[in-house]
Amino acid sequence: MKRYGLASFSFVTLLAIGLILACGSGSSPLHVAPSCKSAPASSNAGLPQSMILCPAEADAANYPGGEVQFVAIGAYNAPPSPATPVKAFWGACYQNAPSSAVTISSSGVAQCAAGASGVYEVFASVPTNCNLITACGGGCQVSGYAKLTCP
Repeated sequence: MKRYGLASFSFVTLLAIGLILACGSGSSPLHVAPSCKSAPASSNAGLPQSMILCPAEADAANYPGGEVQFVAIGAYNAPPSPATPVKAFWGACYQNAPSSAVTISSSGVAQCAAGASGVYEVFASVPTNCNLITACGGGCQVSGYAKLTCP
């Protein structure tokens, strides 16, 4: 029996690694990689326990129009999990400070402003039931992060 437990654990671990690595890919505008898709969370799912953004890294130069679709995926205690949060707040930072050099829509579409250059951090956050919220996705919220390279 222990043999099957180790085999199952190995399979699940390799599957998870494959999904995470696949999140870094993306080649067409507003295209969501298959591994980045998830069911929407139900309105009574509560707060996610953790969250990731997919793709984990993107270069705006590789997307026509420079528009990169990011997807927030949360891990919940109840099904469906993982799932896309009902409402996430999106933003971008540069060197740990809020930045307007990257615009990001309420649906997670990011685009570099004219003249923007460098690596920016894109974040999506779901607030918890407290009042401490800081810039760049910190404070009492569950957040996921990704990197966006602007040419």
